[in-house]
Amino acid sequence: MNKKEEKFLWEHFYKKSDFNINVPDMSLYEYMTIETNKFNDLAAITYFGKKISYKVFLEYIDRCAKSLKSLGIREGDVVTICMPNTPEVAITFFAINKIGAIANMIHPLSAEEEIKDYLIKTKSVLMICFNRLYSKVKNIIKDTSVYKVVFASPSDSMPVFLNGLYKITISRKEEKPSNNSFYMFWKEFLHLGDYYNGNVFVKRSMNDDAVILHSGGTTGIPKSIVLSNKCFMGMNEQAKVNFYKLVSGDSVLSILPMFHCFGLVVCMYVPICLGVTCILLPEFNNKTFDKVLKKNKPVVLTGVPTLYDAMLKNKNMDTVDFSQVKYVISGGDSIPEKKNIEINEFLTSHGSPEVLQQGYGMTETTGPVTFGSMGSNKLGSVGCPMVGNVVRILDPETGKEKKPKEIGEICVNSVVMMSRYLNNPKDTEKTLQLYKDGRYYIHTGDLGYLDEDGVLFYVQRMKRIIISSGYNIYPQHVENILRENEYVKDACLVGVPHPYKGEIAKAFIILKDGVEESYTVKRSIMEYAEKKLVKYMLPREYIYKKEFPRTKYMKVDYKKLEEELLQK
Repeated sequence: MNKKEEKFLWEHFYKKSDFNINVPDMSLYEYMTIETNKFNDLAAITYFGKKISYKVFLEYIDRCAKSLKSLGIREGDVVTICMPNTPEVAITFFAINKIGAIANMIHPLSAEEEIKDYLIKTKSVLMICFNRLYSKVKNIIKDTSVYKVVFASPSDSMPVFLNGLYKITISRKEEKPSNNSFYMFWKEFLHLGDYYNGNVFVKRSMNDDAVILHSGGTTGIPKSIVLSNKCFMGMNEQAKVNFYKLVSGDSVLSILPMFHCFGLVVCMYVPICLGVTCILLPEFNNKTFDKVLKKNKPVVLTGVPTLYDAMLKNKNMDTVDFSQVKYVISGGDSIPEKKNIEINEFLTSHGSPEVLQQGYGMTETTGPVTFGSMGSNKLGSVGCPMVGNVVRILDPETGKEKKPKEIGEICVNSVVMMSRYLNNPKDTEKTLQLYKDGRYYIHTGDLGYLDEDGVLFYVQRMKRIIISSGYNIYPQHVENILRENEYVKDACLVGVPHPYKGEIAKAFIILKDGVEESYTVKRSIMEYAEKKLVKYMLPREYIYKKEFPRTKYMKVDYKKLEEELLQK
């Protein structure tokens, strides 16, 4: 089929000119400098009230690049960043790319052995590390190819008063590295650049490796995902269309971690390229969240479902005004319709002209594939494909394309697709498959459907299907039904082996605050399920808990719940 002749259901959301997505052949750093050359005096970053202008930000990047070169970092080397959201992460990220090296992003809460595995797998030679991780790093670093560790503190870029307060209340309690040539601190590292006089900029291609990110591993073996320069530049070109309301001088609350694709792209790279100030927060604190919002008045709110849930519970949010908001973005996991409505009502009651807009994406697609902008924000959906993306719903068994509203595997073609899984050609070949239209598609392993307007509705992971007596039970569908009950705060459905049926479904339930675990309440939940669900989908048992175990990415860890049942 001729690509130019094919029409897609979602095209009506865009103008014809919107589809002219052109990605230049350069590095993500070089692209950023061109895009931001008019923003010198604007704030690139705000951190605890301290503003870093674009001019100063670029100077920091240059100093950091020189420091990296003075430590012997060469083109193609891998440098690991293992930090919470601080200016040092953004500075180092761009500096690594400027000298032609590759940034490896690691979750700072990773276990000791995980950190070791990521360092070995990526062949990292240098590590920029959260200073509170010394107790972990000292035990594993000698087993890796890392020859220098630079420790940075969240206080390094804080205003003077907060810096001193941090050192008194937090820093003094931390185990510190001994003085030796293997370890150094951020400010000492940055001073190295003052003595380097060589050239630091390396010209790179858009297809060259730029970043390595690591999947959460909640649905299988964790994978390391390689993204090229093109992925980041392409995402910004898409954002110019899909986030058309943004103008230079706007601000985004950058609370999502930059070791995660959503945070790195949507909360840092794209905003900086668009001239939008990143309000960086190293961690989320619900008790002070209202003060952050009142002080900074961000134009863009970004978060995962747990953040918006916490916002609803914060009694101090009553006086927060959202009248300046242009986008309220949720990703990382889906939000049930009932909760979506509750969030929308909250936003409206606080003066927001906008409602929640969900997106769908994954690390392999450099973040959002679809987003609820351009008039595609239907309740329960994750929006239409971002401009230039192609989404097909294919039968997982036959590969045949599904009709509108038929459920199948979500498959994605995009200018921002990953290059490959690191050291894993087998899974790369399995995930990136050539379709009959001549395009390569990422087979996401997720189930969903497109409606007649080309809006995507996410159903659930394929691997989470429970097969009972030959019937397919979709956990997320059952969970959404259970959450509709007046007493239920959250629900998680898991499958356990059964000698005759193959598997049976059991439901874990968290009751709303103030609701007692009584016979009447339990009976109400069971009867509600019986009224709403076909018989084969009904849970065979209801188990009540105060909270669910969660992964480090704050998704419900249903595998641990499965293990809990199996142990019984």
